[in-house]
Amino acid sequence: MITLNIHEAKTQLSAVLSRIEHEGEMAVICRNGEPIADLTPHRRVSRTTLHKVMSRVKLHYDPTEALTEDEWPTEER
Repeated sequence: MITLNIHEAKTQLSAVLSRIEHEGEMAVICRNGEPIADLTPHRRVSRTTLHKVMSRVKLHYDPTEALTEDEWPTEER
C-alpha cells in the first residue's frame, strides 16, 4: 500500500495512478499524517450477475402492467 501526503499526491498523481492501474496497489492520501482518502483499482462489475441481496427479492406481480383507472391517484385521472 502506498501512503502519500497531499503534496506528494498532487505532484506524483500520474505515477501513482499508473501503479494502481498496472500493479493493483492501493494508495492512502493523508493530511497531517491522518488518512483522508483511499485510491483503489477500479473493478468492473458484471451487469449480468445478480446482486446477492437483490436476487432474493421476489415480485408476485408484473411491475410493467398498466394501472387500472381506480389505481391512479385522484388528481392524476
